[in-house]
Amino acid sequence: MTSKTSLWLALALGITVGGAGVAQAAEQTADDPYLWLEATHDARAMDWVKAQNAITEKAFASSADFDHTRDQILEVLDSDARIPYTSRMGDYLYNFWQDKAHPRGLWRRTTLDEYRKSDPQWETLLDVDALNKAEGKRWVFKDVDCLKPSYTRCLISLSPDGGDAVTVREFDTTTKSFVKGGFELPIAKTQTSWIDQDHIYISTDFGPGSMTKSSYPRITKEWTRGTPLASATMVYEGKADDLAISAFRDLTPGFERDFVRVANDFFHTETFLRKDGKLVKLDVPSDASADAHREWLLVTLRSPWTVGGVTYPNGALIATKFDDFMAGKRAFTVLFKPDAHTALSGYAWTQHHLILDELHDVQSRLEVLTPPANSATAGDWQREAMPGAPAMSTVAVVDTDPDRSDEYWLTVTGFLTPPSLERGVLGQGEAVTIKHQPAFFDASKFNVSQHFVTSKDGTRVPYFEIAPKDMKLDGSNRTLLYGYGGFEVSLQPFYSGSVGRAWLDRGGVYVIANIRGGGEYGPAWHQAALQANRPKAYQDFAAVAEDLVKRGVTSAQHLGAEGGSNGGLLMGNMLTQYPQLFGAIACEVPLLDMKRYVHLDAGASWIAEYGNPDDPKQWSFIKTFSPYQNVHKETHYPPVLFYTTTSDDRVGPAQARKMAAKMEGMGIPNVWFYENLEGGHGAGADNKQSAHMHAMVYDFLWDKLQ
Repeated sequence: MTSKTSLWLALALGITVGGAGVAQAAEQTADDPYLWLEATHDARAMDWVKAQNAITEKAFASSADFDHTRDQILEVLDSDARIPYTSRMGDYLYNFWQDKAHPRGLWRRTTLDEYRKSDPQWETLLDVDALNKAEGKRWVFKDVDCLKPSYTRCLISLSPDGGDAVTVREFDTTTKSFVKGGFELPIAKTQTSWIDQDHIYISTDFGPGSMTKSSYPRITKEWTRGTPLASATMVYEGKADDLAISAFRDLTPGFERDFVRVANDFFHTETFLRKDGKLVKLDVPSDASADAHREWLLVTLRSPWTVGGVTYPNGALIATKFDDFMAGKRAFTVLFKPDAHTALSGYAWTQHHLILDELHDVQSRLEVLTPPANSATAGDWQREAMPGAPAMSTVAVVDTDPDRSDEYWLTVTGFLTPPSLERGVLGQGEAVTIKHQPAFFDASKFNVSQHFVTSKDGTRVPYFEIAPKDMKLDGSNRTLLYGYGGFEVSLQPFYSGSVGRAWLDRGGVYVIANIRGGGEYGPAWHQAALQANRPKAYQDFAAVAEDLVKRGVTSAQHLGAEGGSNGGLLMGNMLTQYPQLFGAIACEVPLLDMKRYVHLDAGASWIAEYGNPDDPKQWSFIKTFSPYQNVHKETHYPPVLFYTTTSDDRVGPAQARKMAAKMEGMGIPNVWFYENLEGGHGAGADNKQSAHMHAMVYDFLWDKLQ
């Protein structure tokens, strides 16, 4: 969906926590002897990290086999044959690129005619490695926001270590330099949005009391060029219990509007139209997503909504005229209605059309909708299907040019199909392939299949399997099962040269579980595993694991599991609740201590997902899926590798540290830990770090699943 507020949701989506304070009551300290590991940069904690890293490096990252795996992955990540995905701004296509020669990356641009060539010429705007050398820093490029319609002034966000906290600097694309005396902000969790050349909206850390309990800004202001930040004008001040506050201007020519978004929690938002200094609330359900574009208002529903005498189901997309709605009219047109097999994954506007991205049993299909020609009425929208996608594939709109044309860009990919990039203009024939990524492994040796298994409560759960064509169903195949299951995120077919080289080419089987908590079947699929129902996601994952054994694909000793962030919590529960199902587990940047999570950085933003452990009634169900509280020294656990990053300021390193330390303190064998210094809520700040981390995981799992 095309909303500036999605930044805050994206920030929370990976899930992260950093260096929270450790002041606790004496009895809490006695209950948790590992609280000292929550002090991210404390010398004692870092000494523990260095010692653990040395042990893990020696075991899994100091052999010729590891070097080979790492180099194979790095070759993929650094390859010049990768597709340089772009975003159109005016007459140029912009791209951020990292490779061996430019590990921190180049922000660059080219023209469409040049981009069509096999080896286009790029104009470099910002060389981050050169900037780091000049300033003696280790900046990580995070984001850029350029002012329409000229796109000559941009706000660039740079992180000192790959975390979510950034500095924001104004950049001039004509001089290819930062603007001296321009807009500049110190490092904080910040969101900005252009109003015009001399004004921006700014949500940041304005000092004590200006951040929410979730660690995001609760104040948004309007800042005028050339004035001190302290003099910025207050636009909205939220509550400490809100998730985040932001403001932005829709700069669509002829439809300029200002909005304030109040994210109450991860799934409930209030949207206000700001006009003449006054705020008017958009009267839609708080758990719905409201998106104004040109004359239209689109509303995506997470729960049924009865309005204007009509009830619209959850998962539906409905439309009306924006001005009519603000005037009190409530006549909507249904643009998408889900069914038992189909959900809306997203949508994208072109100048005259709307492209819907739909999932049918987790496989893509696209539909083009055209608003009624009579601009005075909402009327019926015309619709037609776009050319069919290959089976077991993902087709997604990656860019459009909604202010100027009906241009659209598609990526088409599958587990065994390298991505291609297609460009088309609606009304001018089918899209044409512009770029095609070469294969990084021999896909002819493998098959992709989709299977369905019945979970504990009778729910039908899908999963994808990528396996050798000559696989014997004798239970001997090393199999890696991956899952996420949270925050309405769908796991769709994707191509990974790293997985192909580091797992499939060894003869392994790779499986993706589409468990509840995700968005594969719309909001209801997500809501089925919220809070007290969270264990249903774990039951689904366990059911897939059991089905792989039942079908003869693998056996417990040869079955590994991997997941990160919310998927790391999933792994923690596989470890503590279903240890008998797995031969090894990789638990990455995880949530694990669900008693403490709301007190660690962004943790409070996920209460809507998991519940509030500070409420005794809610803790009574949260404690059933809190791995840190459910590990016991008398239980036999499979080997486990915890990996995290010091710079993760969303979930943070504390939880992985504490879990590893607690298990080791109980004398549990085969507990491994590794912490990368940079990278934020990810595997690394550059390709080399990412290759190192991924190679360690794959080699650990391959070794332990013999």
